[in-house]
Amino acid sequence: MASTMHSLHPLFFPQSVAIIGASSDPERIGGRPLRFLIESGFAAPIYPVNKSGAQIQGLASFSSVLDIPGPVDQAIIAVPVAGVEAALGDCIRKGVRCVQVLTAGFAELGSEGRALQDRLLAMCRAAGVRMVGPNSLGLLNVDTRFFATFSTALNGLQPRPGVISLATQSGAFGSCAYGMATLRGLGFSKIIATGNEADVDVAECIAYLADDPQTQVICAAIESCRDGNRLRAALLKAAVAGKPVLVMKVGRTELGAAAASTHTGSLAGDDAVFDAVFAECGAYRPSSIEEMLDIAYLCATTGRMPPNADIGVVTGSGGIGVLMADHAGDSGLSMSPLPPAAVAATLELLPFAVAANPLDMTAQVTSVKGGVPRTLDAMLTHGPYGTVFAYLAHVGLSPQRFASSLDELGALRLRHPDKDIVMVMLSAPEVNARLEAMRMPVFADPSRAVLAVAAAARMAERRRMLYQAVTHTGQGRALGQVDTEATAKKALALAGLPMLPECLCANADEAVRAAEGVGFPVVAKISSPDIPHKTEVGGVLLNLPDAAAVRAAFDTLVSRARAAVPQARIEGVLVAPMLKGGVEVILGVHMDPTFGPMVMYGSGGTAVELFKDVAFASAPLNPARAQALVDRVRSSALLRGWRGAPPCDEAALVDALCRLSEFALAHREELVSVDINPLVVRAQGAVCLDAVIVTRPPATTLQQEPAHEHIA
Repeated sequence: MASTMHSLHPLFFPQSVAIIGASSDPERIGGRPLRFLIESGFAAPIYPVNKSGAQIQGLASFSSVLDIPGPVDQAIIAVPVAGVEAALGDCIRKGVRCVQVLTAGFAELGSEGRALQDRLLAMCRAAGVRMVGPNSLGLLNVDTRFFATFSTALNGLQPRPGVISLATQSGAFGSCAYGMATLRGLGFSKIIATGNEADVDVAECIAYLADDPQTQVICAAIESCRDGNRLRAALLKAAVAGKPVLVMKVGRTELGAAAASTHTGSLAGDDAVFDAVFAECGAYRPSSIEEMLDIAYLCATTGRMPPNADIGVVTGSGGIGVLMADHAGDSGLSMSPLPPAAVAATLELLPFAVAANPLDMTAQVTSVKGGVPRTLDAMLTHGPYGTVFAYLAHVGLSPQRFASSLDELGALRLRHPDKDIVMVMLSAPEVNARLEAMRMPVFADPSRAVLAVAAAARMAERRRMLYQAVTHTGQGRALGQVDTEATAKKALALAGLPMLPECLCANADEAVRAAEGVGFPVVAKISSPDIPHKTEVGGVLLNLPDAAAVRAAFDTLVSRARAAVPQARIEGVLVAPMLKGGVEVILGVHMDPTFGPMVMYGSGGTAVELFKDVAFASAPLNPARAQALVDRVRSSALLRGWRGAPPCDEAALVDALCRLSEFALAHREELVSVDINPLVVRAQGAVCLDAVIVTRPPATTLQQEPAHEHIA
């Protein structure tokens, strides 16, 4: 019932529709939606609107939407760009509830088009009318045969009803995706191309589909996102509803020069941030349309995501089993050994089998009545596997010979309702249909089968640790001056980040006294707001053993800084104890313009951009999410006693990440980025050795477009 109250409901379920700019030529943009609606058998009234007033494609036409007798629920506008504003005005006066603007020539063309698009949006907002587009390819509700699009894909394809829905900014992407899906027999419920997204965007469509009872799997494609909070909320809503969301993100965005002034800014590319947000909101980002459709097919057929990430493989070929095991290992699936009870049951049935996981039945299985289903039964009964794959070569190409196996597999499916069975074989369409009706997906390619299950299992795992939206975070006190290492560290220390005792010295004598105070050996570093990365100018000297070395180091550092950056403001030299041992990591904050504060963790040091062994997560972090962030970075293995070294204090690292995330939220209006590089994690505790904070000018504080709730 929730979806029937949503303001997007009349977009997918109109009680009547007018096509403004309807053409008698069924191949023109104004003619195709009318033709498709007639050919599909859409049952509600269809009103062509054209200034000629003549009959169009066999239907009575009207010269204006205002001339139509009775109410009009939805209007499809397909007139030249100069006439769109007037057409929309007529729709508003008529009381139309929602419009699709198929016409292009708006914000995608520049400032004049943007101004016209903004006027359309203002008209719709003032009247409470919902708008798809402009520059939209249209939408489809396959269940009701509402094919309101001008996509030429419908010239040769008829989308089948199903439980997958698709929301995409790009109409070309959408028609390609549902065209590919239709050719492989996948069914759809709803498809919408949002175009320029002046009003309705993909995020709102995902939220609507999360409530839609006809949708079980949501596919989406975005090029950009104007409201990160709304996208987050939509993805989380779908995850809580138990609906897998597969999001294709296309296009890349270069970050501004200010953000690139820190390691964190240069690493926080558009893709890295979107990847992190998708993951923590329970979604999955496929690498291709084919992969997206594989995962959607798997989830739609089984009706769920895998019960666990442990798989069993039954094959008649050792080589295929090894191939599938390789893919399982690469993609994070586990393959537990075959339990003794399963080994015994298998060998009793097939003495010639290789009773392991993968389980190779060998070709001799054909000599045993019901050999394949009985072998699968042993693995399903005695094994811990959430999913069991059965590679059966090409036996499904002969439906008559495979008929008895279908019946046995159906009985097997009923005996193990809590586990998934995935068939891998070449097979006839009627065989596939029978198996799919029993909730058993069929893949021709063993690699794609394993990768689809791995992706679905990853989504299931992500649901156990979803991002918690921030309900309220108070603004911290103003940062003040944080343009040097010393002032940055002071601000971070107030937030609870661990620091060493150190002293900013204005001359060599002060530097010697400071070194004697903290104890030799020491580190000396140039301090200047104009030199954020000191190592690039030779601005750090390590392991200074005595007063003479410190005195010489002061003069050397100042000389190097003046030579490298003549205009630099030099405040002095920072003297700190020389720390030995531990593992160097980097912590950072990137203030993303779409999603707000993102916390970075990764392998530290000067080569961080070279290796890019980093991961991102949205603030705030709790200890569990901070630990998960650490676990995503490959070099975190160094923290755990690599090659005999003592293990490091990961709890201290997790605490530092959580405190940094709270700092980011408290100062989100001021920050551009934060670098703590390195933070040294020791056997006990951790300490920040360097820090850079970049703030934005007061007049450019981060502002995001407020989320709009569109509930009728």
